[in-house]
Amino acid sequence: MTRTARCCCAHCSIEVKGEPAINAVCHCSNCKRRTGSAFGWSTYFGNVQVLRKSGELKAYRIRNEQERWFCAQCGTTLFWHSIHFPGQTGIAGGCFQDVPFPAPSFTVANEERCAWVGLPAHWQTSF
Repeated sequence: MTRTARCCCAHCSIEVKGEPAINAVCHCSNCKRRTGSAFGWSTYFGNVQVLRKSGELKAYRIRNEQERWFCAQCGTTLFWHSIHFPGQTGIAGGCFQDVPFPAPSFTVANEERCAWVGLPAHWQTSF
């Protein structure tokens, strides 16, 4: 199965095959700022699962820990590489829309979770 994640304006995309190795909701302040929301939905696929990237993408670095790629047209953060997940490409879970996508099964950085955010009790709190 192939999946395509697209930016808001559909100018940029990343296509992957298979299932994500990690599918998690993160409550760290970095993910909150990246999404402008209460948490970030991060999926990680092995670099070998990435089939294609398209569109005009631009990148920026965060403290030599992460390189984020975003659409030059609309600014949507589409994917990233992190020193914490070598050999993996992180992709914003909300950018997948074309085929059913599995629900996250992990929640991390829970100490920074907004008190009003409720998540399923069966989700693991680490991976």
